[in-house]
Amino acid sequence: MEIELLFINYIDHLYRIALFMLSDVQDAEDAVQETYVRLLLKKPRLRDEEHGKAWLIRVCINICKNQIRFRSRHPQCSILETDIMEFDFGEQEVLREISQLPMKLKSAIILYAIEGYSVKEISEILNISEAAVKKRLQRSREKLSIQLGGSE
Repeated sequence: MEIELLFINYIDHLYRIALFMLSDVQDAEDAVQETYVRLLLKKPRLRDEEHGKAWLIRVCINICKNQIRFRSRHPQCSILETDIMEFDFGEQEVLREISQLPMKLKSAIILYAIEGYSVKEISEILNISEAAVKKRLQRSREKLSIQLGGSE
């Protein structure tokens, strides 16, 4: 499969991941563009489409992490000041709380709950064990439950 076609097939997927991780439309667009640039520059040898998809997701997540690190060192405005217009009020609250989670927990919960990946797929994408994925999901749910005022 050509790398340009691979990217085109998963551009919306990458954008959603970046948007949920960064909670900013422009930063998400930048992350997706940077993912494409790295794909073109690195020209990785991809075994099949699934391997290519995992490579794109991993690169996109790493770019998002770098942007979040940059933001923490160079603060601008609070995430709470931004609006996520595509969702109703209840969903916005949940997404804001997800955006407040630590990066390890946020990556796992986004891939599982929002993108619909299985625990096995997430472990392959994040290069961690399935047990680690399950633990991160459990901790994410616990923190979200506490933050949203629900009972466990």
